[in-house]
Amino acid sequence: MSGTLYIVATPIGNLGDVTERARRTLASVTAIAAEDTRHTGQLLAHFGLHVPLLSVHEHNEESRATEIVARLERGDDVALVSDAGTPLVSDPGFRVVTAAIAAGMRVVPIPGACALIAALSVAGLPTDRFVFEGFLPHKSAARRARLAALSSEPRTLVFYESPHRLKQMLEDSMTAFGPARPAVIARELTKLHETIYRGSLADLRGVAQSDPDVSRGELVVVVGGAATAVDSAQEGQRVTAALRRLLPHAPVAVVVDAIVDLFGARRNDVYEQALTIKREAGDGFS
Repeated sequence: MSGTLYIVATPIGNLGDVTERARRTLASVTAIAAEDTRHTGQLLAHFGLHVPLLSVHEHNEESRATEIVARLERGDDVALVSDAGTPLVSDPGFRVVTAAIAAGMRVVPIPGACALIAALSVAGLPTDRFVFEGFLPHKSAARRARLAALSSEPRTLVFYESPHRLKQMLEDSMTAFGPARPAVIARELTKLHETIYRGSLADLRGVAQSDPDVSRGELVVVVGGAATAVDSAQEGQRVTAALRRLLPHAPVAVVVDAIVDLFGARRNDVYEQALTIKREAGDGFS
């Protein structure tokens, strides 16, 4: 009989989160395909397990997939793990799984910890519908373009982010979504220094600038979705009413700054609308 490929979730920090089924599975297989064999070796040693390890990472996954399928075909059971959490979620393993499926092998999930679900569960943002974006592009232009494409997405957005890019990611998110969009930073989930920061994107940007601890460790950023069409229309009416009320009494730049702070609207949009109202009113505004 052919072997089985087990997709095994491992702890994202707290070793107490490993499931009993995961431990039994790791103990029973012929080999474990791991993203980092040294890291997984330490995990196995903690649980007193001694199982041969195969490295499977982004640079060798295609060749390893062929090798793992061959093992399965001769009857070996193989477990696939990542460094932390559920394999394939922003981690290697997709080629291994698709190769096993294409070869007619049995693929079985052993569920457990997942950072994006852990962060979403405590974010206090809608969880009935959400979008997982993983890591944003490293380069600024590509990252900004991706965030701009998500600006009207109504579902809650979940991102993974590295500590050294967090501040820039928050800046770019403020530009794309507006500074008032609600958001959460979940840092070092399940670990000793686990911290949850909640507020607007502007609030979190301020915290990231003032508190160096925010930019340390593993990070999940959760951002509230865009308002619905009805909500957007009502918000637009309120912005327009506020502009018409304030523009006769203060310079355009001052009014725009106040409206952006009050409503969290995008500055460029408010500025263009203010200029339109000013032109329509003639020279009566400052």
